[in-house]
Amino acid sequence: MHLYEVRPRKDHRGVDLISDALPFGRLWYGEPDAISNAIGYAKFYSRSHHAVIRVYNVAGKLIEVHRHKGALA
Repeated sequence: MHLYEVRPRKDHRGVDLISDALPFGRLWYGEPDAISNAIGYAKFYSRSHHAVIRVYNVAGKLIEVHRHKGALA
């Protein structure tokens, strides 16, 4: 299972998509639609694996959880 976190950047310029499943550890997404683009990428990158995508707000509180059922898993 792939685990992802979408967290706002400290410089308030978009969000970071963070996961050990990503080749470089994190990806930066800027506005507009930064959160939905990060979620879409995580679902695409995990298309053959189950994935859990957690979205956090600026205070670090969990606000959304998305579950993706992989095609082969």
